[in-house]
Amino acid sequence: MRKIPRKYSGVVMGAIMSIAMGSMMSLVVTYLNLGLVDDFVQRWLVAFAGVLPIGFPVSLIVTPIVKALIDRISD
Repeated sequence: MRKIPRKYSGVVMGAIMSIAMGSMMSLVVTYLNLGLVDDFVQRWLVAFAGVLPIGFPVSLIVTPIVKALIDRISD
């Protein structure tokens, strides 16, 4: 398997985190707001598409801050 260069690890981490968190959170919020309606998947995908452009930059900003904080408080 071909690996990505280490200098891109932060961007890849941000992308994976924003996709994972955005999909799960939009799924739960869509379900809580609408229930299981006939077009649930379509509505969830629209919500997820709206969350992703916000989640990716936020993840890029927050991930290094959290890593630094964890490094300070852990052994």
